Amino acid sequence: MSRSFTRACLLGGILVSLLPTTHAFYLPGAAPHDYAEGEVVDLYVNALTPMLAGHDNAKLKSLINYDYYDPRFHFCEPEGGPHKEPESLGSILFGDRIFNSPYDIRMLEGNGTCKVLCRNTISGEDAKFINDRIKEDYALNWLIDGLPAAEAKVDLKTGDLFYDMGFNLGDDEGERAETPALNNHYEIVFRYHTPKPGIHRIVGVLVWPASIGGSQDTLGDCTPNQNTPLILRETGENAVQYTYRITWKESDTPWATRWDNYLHIFDPRIHWFSLINSIVIVVFLCLMVGMILYRTVSRDISRYNAIDLSEDVQEDWGWKLVHGEVFRRPRNPMILSVLVGNGAQLCAMVGVTLVFALLGFLSPSNRGSLATVMMVCWTLFGGVGGYISSRVYTSLGGENRSKNSFLTATVLPAVVFAIVFLLNLFLISAGSSGAVPFGTMLLIVVLWFGISAPLSLIGSYLGARHGAIRHPVRVNQIPRQIPQIPRYLQPWAATLLAGILPFGAAFVELYFVMSSLFASRAYYAFGFLALTAGVVALTTATVTILFTYFLLCAEEYRWHWRAFLTGGGSAFWLLAYGVFYWASRLSLDSFSSVMLYMGYLLLLALLDFLVTGTIGFLATYWAVRRLYSAIRID
Repeated sequence: MSRSFTRACLLGGILVSLLPTTHAFYLPGAAPHDYAEGEVVDLYVNALTPMLAGHDNAKLKSLINYDYYDPRFHFCEPEGGPHKEPESLGSILFGDRIFNSPYDIRMLEGNGTCKVLCRNTISGEDAKFINDRIKEDYALNWLIDGLPAAEAKVDLKTGDLFYDMGFNLGDDEGERAETPALNNHYEIVFRYHTPKPGIHRIVGVLVWPASIGGSQDTLGDCTPNQNTPLILRETGENAVQYTYRITWKESDTPWATRWDNYLHIFDPRIHWFSLINSIVIVVFLCLMVGMILYRTVSRDISRYNAIDLSEDVQEDWGWKLVHGEVFRRPRNPMILSVLVGNGAQLCAMVGVTLVFALLGFLSPSNRGSLATVMMVCWTLFGGVGGYISSRVYTSLGGENRSKNSFLTATVLPAVVFAIVFLLNLFLISAGSSGAVPFGTMLLIVVLWFGISAPLSLIGSYLGARHGAIRHPVRVNQIPRQIPQIPRYLQPWAATLLAGILPFGAAFVELYFVMSSLFASRAYYAFGFLALTAGVVALTTATVTILFTYFLLCAEEYRWHWRAFLTGGGSAFWLLAYGVFYWASRLSLDSFSSVMLYMGYLLLLALLDFLVTGTIGFLATYWAVRRLYSAIRID
């Protein structure tokens, strides 16, 4: 048993380490758009999002997105009004609200020509709204040929040039901290590649915003003046003229690698250091658990099996004392099995999503593809959750299978939907464009009731047909008295202690993931993420087995809930880290932003608790069955 477990751990670590770690290739069949000279290049506008300022100590000041054509911004609108572009489910859930724009752009035409977009008048009340958004470092987000408009920046640690998506609504740095300036002019640089004569492909879009004050009636004046930026007065009306200038620059970058500058990995050495450190931890844990099982358990098994079973007196000690109790029905088997079933469904969703990401099917040009794949996988894997929940419930001695099937299919989706619905109310009250539309909410409910729930019921039926998992030992009729156990094996102490190692394995990668979720930064290091997920899974399994072994040696046989809590211990550290991230990287002033952050953090911790708790429980269940099947019981 010990050799096979150690071999499985080492083999899993080797397989995980062989996964690609830096880049994913593009979705096959995603064809480039070939432009001819003079052909119209569409520029689409997306919601305004808060972004981190350029200095190291910058903090995110809001989590509220705003529609580009929110009347309070007074941006120029196309003739006939803006038209919404079709979006995927994931794109909508992630807050994308894409519209057409009035910019007149034609391939290789108008190079260096200053153009006036429109003139608007902004009231004092709306001027205050815009100034507040500038102080909160809001950014404009444009899309051209599937590429986001960006600002060119240099990574100070590596010296690499990269494109930071989005550009500032205004300037509030330095002397402009109290009187921010609105950027009303855009220098747009298109980088294009010409693979064949007459065929041009856009491979980069850079924008340098500027604030041009003074008279707003001067035609074609695109020369920024640092001494006279555009300051919006909050006590009266303000005339604003929006202008732009287009520059075309040929590039050697082919279309297939045009995203490389956008998907910049900040200091990859940190990723590698964290990854190597995590792999060392998991290998050490696997070896330690293997040694314990080999030296201690194997020795005990040999001693037990060497005793003549015909003798009247047989002295037991250690974990064998509880062989008649270890498979006793735990408290609330219904709740435990429902949690394990939903956790298994989430595990399958995460695993398949990472595989799709590693194979390049989640191209960044397909906005929202990650969330869409996750939603589809979660829906289709309802049968996995139902099957696992039903088998675990039956194995734990449960009898009300219909109730188990119903709760497995409804509890977690209902909780998640309730949290998202409440957060959506805060978004609506804040006037945010990130609020999920009613039609999208209805679609999610249809996916839940129409596909996921029926599949879960089918899985429950199949699990019930397969019946309970056969246990190697019988359960005594009279429960054994439980002695006092050490403090470090108390439920919450063991949960927090066991959660340190899995959390430590994912600590560095977690920072980049949270920056992507809350700070609107692109994350595409799925190779590192997959490696980290594999290491966390192995660490969680080995740590939970180790603590359960210590628990059984202390003659505490109520291991079922302990294994789930111990496995999910990293979620509590994730919650604590979320609070630390709030204090160190966020400066949220509005109540809505605070509630949004805490709601998303609690939801993230809940899902992590279910995933890691399920891994810990199932790994421990397997180990306990293997342990007690290796001894002879009279």
